Amino acid sequence: MDCCAPERLDDNFAADRNIVLVGNPNVGKSIFFNYLTGLYVSVSNYPGTTLDISSGKFENDAVFDTPGVYGVGSLNDEERVARDFILSADIVVNVIDASHLERDLFLTQQLIDLGKPVLVALNMMDEVKRNNIEIDINKLEDQLGVPVIPTVASKGEGLSEIKASLGLATNGNSIFSKYPDLKEKLFIVTEKTRNRADALLLLEEDENEIAEYGNIAVGAREEIYIKRRQRVDEIVNETVHYNQSKSLFKNKLSSWMVKPITGIPLLGLLLYIIYKFIGVFVAQTVVYWTEEWFFLDRYEPIIRALISNSVGLNNFFGEILGGEFGILTMAVTYTFGLLLPLVAGFYLLLAILEDSGYLPRIAVLVDRFLQKLGLNGRAIIPMLLGFGCVTMATITTRLLGTKRERIIAIFLLGLAIPCSAQLGVIAGLIVPLGYKYILIYVLTIFIVYVAAGTFLNKVLPGESSDLLLDLPPLRLPDPRNVLKKTYQQSVAFIKEAGPIFVLGAILITLMKQTGLLTMISEFARPLTTGWLGLPAEAATAFVMGIIRRDFGAAGLSTMVLTAGQTTIALITLTLFVPCIAAMMIMVKERNLKESIMIWFGSWGAAFLTGGIVNIFLN
Repeated sequence: MDCCAPERLDDNFAADRNIVLVGNPNVGKSIFFNYLTGLYVSVSNYPGTTLDISSGKFENDAVFDTPGVYGVGSLNDEERVARDFILSADIVVNVIDASHLERDLFLTQQLIDLGKPVLVALNMMDEVKRNNIEIDINKLEDQLGVPVIPTVASKGEGLSEIKASLGLATNGNSIFSKYPDLKEKLFIVTEKTRNRADALLLLEEDENEIAEYGNIAVGAREEIYIKRRQRVDEIVNETVHYNQSKSLFKNKLSSWMVKPITGIPLLGLLLYIIYKFIGVFVAQTVVYWTEEWFFLDRYEPIIRALISNSVGLNNFFGEILGGEFGILTMAVTYTFGLLLPLVAGFYLLLAILEDSGYLPRIAVLVDRFLQKLGLNGRAIIPMLLGFGCVTMATITTRLLGTKRERIIAIFLLGLAIPCSAQLGVIAGLIVPLGYKYILIYVLTIFIVYVAAGTFLNKVLPGESSDLLLDLPPLRLPDPRNVLKKTYQQSVAFIKEAGPIFVLGAILITLMKQTGLLTMISEFARPLTTGWLGLPAEAATAFVMGIIRRDFGAAGLSTMVLTAGQTTIALITLTLFVPCIAAMMIMVKERNLKESIMIWFGSWGAAFLTGGIVNIFLN
């Protein structure tokens, strides 16, 4: 099997061992990772994917935190990446949710079958007690053949025992020791592969590759899966006792969250809280102090003065550094003054929702609707975040399972989701027009959103992934873990987005200096006046919307427009191309070709819809 070995933390660090953390989603792996590595952490993009991998140092060992997976196969990028790290591991620390052993032990047995030294962290033992579950840990150790350490990571319990027991990791009881005939069948299928791990992983490949080995291979894979499932069931039956005599309130709450009749009102309440925190407190209050008060009013004047006294501002080099769209002005202000507060706020809420267990329940609630758009319930995360900042939401599309889903989600984000800054300007312009025009605006955007998603679902090749999700127990998030996640992800965003904004600043300055911005504005005038029925000067607002979405909407406030013209202009601006910052991130997340297609697709949808609304209103 070909695999990608994990990159070392740096060129000067030669690790004695690779310690790889593996587990299902939402089992608390990040707490173990943070405990082992402390501050010696780096986040890097795994080659060939959009997945971020955290790595760190523990004494003379390298520690890697893999994506949450339910198995080691080839279903998605997460499983393929986890597999590559597991194959290069010297020690596998398998973190499992003690309250969901029947689910998590399948991955544990798969890791043991691969022949890797395994140490099991039996996490969330407090949930076991609260749910009246009894686990015989000694018997569980005997059944698995590997050390099992009970932990409550959110409270720090058992973490020191995990650290002290790393050297005790050992090969466990594989299903091949219980069913010897399986081993022979495995090697018959893969004659050229005498290594058990390679042979097993070969059978985890897609059906077309397995079909090349004939029906024997397909049958062997199914038999291995069935035996492994039977083995897990046997272990659970012998080691776990459930006492369902008590009904807990949180179980009822969990049920309410996924039923439409109760889940939708609860989601509406959550959206309101998110809006008040991100859309009002962060986007307005915090960003005012960071962007306007500090960067625009104090930082940028000092930078321009320094540049003016050294190289001068009225030349190309001065414009690149300190002009309206300069590297040291707009790029720095956008990155640290505007986006960093929004990114940190979103990652904070995301960490709370994730650690509380509510996020998977939102995904289940909206899954049926999003399936019609070629997505699944996981796409609700970037969609929600898009109402704060489309640029940051575009980055979170990495959590979607397929390239097809990521393209659909990014297009819908750029097309029909207004960011908080733009939304504030839009609300200020359309609310005074009355309910009729508010309804026209909202219904038009929603119809375009659904139509675009349905169209892409029909024309894009392939199929979107199903929502394979186990619901973790509801719990109170650990503040320390939430803050660590927020900090690490925010730093990773700055490292990733900073160079892109520098490039964007250079491109915009070149467009301004060469007169390309003015040419685009003049070129758009006939379309603006004829098809949309707007004044000629509205073309400038569309050009400014390319640079920053709320700039375009704000530009309308100085024009004399009728109620219908204002509605048409706002609909077109909302559906118009993403701002330059979002476009730069799209290029980073996808590629230049796909980003250009999304860009021009947004142009077409925006002006087509605006013209249709113009005809309808007139």
